[in-house]
Amino acid sequence: MESGPEVFAGAVFALFGAALLVWTGVRLRRGEPVADGVNRVASATVASLAAALALVLGGYCLTRL
Repeated sequence: MESGPEVFAGAVFALFGAALLVWTGVRLRRGEPVADGVNRVASATVASLAAALALVLGGYCLTRL
């Protein structure tokens, strides 16, 4: 019963990271900006790093079961 919060946190991090990564990829493929008023390369890099970090945190939480 103690693993409930870990499963929830892991699922949230993993879903957020995957969604952010997909959203960033779609925006880049369409040629649209990832963030308004910011360099495309910089905003795509920061968004991709945030998505990767969220995926790693989700994996970490899920492997601690």
